[in-house]
Order: sequence, then structure tokens, then C-alpha cells
Amino acid sequence: MILTVTLNAALDVTYVVDELVPRTSHRVDSVHERAGGKGVNVARVLSALGWQTAVTGLCGGDTGDRLRAELRTAGPRDELVPVTGESRRTLTVVSRADGDATVFNQGGPAVTAGEWEAFTARYARLLGDADVAVLSGSLPPGLPVDVYAHLVTLAREAGVRTILDTSGSALRAGLAAGPDVVKPNADELLDLTGLRDLAAAAAAVRALGARDVVASHGPDGLHALTAQGTWRAAPPERLAGNPTGAGDACVAALAAGLATGAPWPAVLGEAVALSAAAVLRPTAGDFDADAYHRFRTAVSVEEVHAARSHP
Repeated sequence: MILTVTLNAALDVTYVVDELVPRTSHRVDSVHERAGGKGVNVARVLSALGWQTAVTGLCGGDTGDRLRAELRTAGPRDELVPVTGESRRTLTVVSRADGDATVFNQGGPAVTAGEWEAFTARYARLLGDADVAVLSGSLPPGLPVDVYAHLVTLAREAGVRTILDTSGSALRAGLAAGPDVVKPNADELLDLTGLRDLAAAAAAVRALGARDVVASHGPDGLHALTAQGTWRAAPPERLAGNPTGAGDACVAALAAGLATGAPWPAVLGEAVALSAAAVLRPTAGDFDADAYHRFRTAVSVEEVHAARSHP
């Protein structure tokens, strides 16, 4: 079983418009409303691929009730822990004209000490059945910045491998616990390290504690620095669509690869194919199945060898 953690679960609302133009009114072509947050999206993708998944995290209020009601139809098992605060909503506006997505994120409910204690007890119990734990997304108010480090440590003590997909101070603090894989995007990686070179930034993050680093680079694919080698993986073509769920689809493939023990080139090929197929769907947590199967044999995965110095 793959366990995903979404500490700041959300009700994701997506508007699709012909073209997003500032300071004008828009006619909305379609509206999608569903349970979200990065870990929920990861679990949706994994469930569609046939994996047994469970979603845990924190949610509450009327928004949390709507979130959980929709999640019941989605496939992953609901192991969310209730809080008294109101869960957040996100709003994504997708432009048909160019595929760009504009995202508005609320902060989320404050979490009390008692609610956090209830969550960690649930998390520790779920680790008993898990092969991989995916820790994704932002932290809600009231939680210390090092909570992901604590969750990584609990997973390691239970013999469960971990993927950490967050950013900023939460990522920096989490690295100290030694997660098996971290999956920032290129901007997050460069911001964290203060470096301008993606390969150097990945090496710096690995030195801070991550065993393996997979950095997503938008339409250019992935850069992976691992204990087994360094690779670049690129999609077979440039795609127009909604990129908001691509990173979560990538993490789903990484989690499946960790669970099966597949070699890194195969895992990265799956990750690029799945994330590219997710761009073609209007909502995060979905992917175009036909495109995914087509891309799987067309992704370019290239090993990168360190340059040799000459006397």
C-alpha cells in the first residue's frame, strides 16, 4: 500500500475559460470541484494505475465534509483526521487559448496540539501497512516547520521509504531527516540553495540529507541525481494544457517505482510519461490514459556523466 499525506487538504475548484484577460469579466465554460491537495492528487493517480492507496492528513468544516464526500468516489481510502477549522479551497483558472493556469491558494485552518497528536497516531498506525509514504504540500497554520522531518523519521523507524514534495523552509527542515527522495521543481530547488545551476543545486540538496533528488523542470522534463547515477528525462513533445497536476503525477510514478524497486531510468521514464499525460487533463489528479501509454515508449532518458578534469 502507498500512503499519501496531505496536511493541508483542499477542495480544488477549476474554472475553464476561453482566455484569461486581466481586468475583464469572463464566461466560465466549465467548473470542476473535487478533493485536492498534492497528496490527494498523487493518490488519485496511483489508484487509477491500480495501486492500493490511503490518504491521510487534516481537514475540517463544511469544506472538509464536501472534500471527503467527493473523495469517497475517487478510489483512495479516506484516512483523513478531522480538525475544527475550515479546510481551504483552491481556485485554478485555466485558459483554453494557451493552456496557462492561474492558481489561487488559501492558507488553510490552524491546527491545535490535540489535532496534531491525533494525526500522528493515525499516521503511525497506517505506516504498519505501507510500503512507501508520500509527504506532499504546504503546512497549515499552527504546525512547526520541522513536522515533515518528524514524519520522515517515523516512517524510517517503521521501515517505510519516503518521498518529500514540499518547498521552502519545510523542505529544508525535512531534509535533515534524510528522506529517500525529494521532488522539488527547478524554481524551488534554486530558491532553496541560492544557486543558479540546476545540477549544482540538486547536489547541494543531496548533501543536506536527501538520498535522491528528482527536480521537475516543466516542459523540459526531469533532472535526477541519485545514489545510482544522474539522469535527464524529457517528454517526446511539447504539450499545451493544464500543468498544475503534472508534478503530482510525477510523484505518483516515483512512489510506484520505489514500491516495486524498478531501476531509475525506468522510473524516470514513467514519471515523465505520466506527468505529460496529466497536462492534457483539465484537473489535477487525472491523466490522459491513451497519451500515457503512447508516451511510455517515447520518453528520452539520458544518463549524465560528470565531466572529467584534465591535467
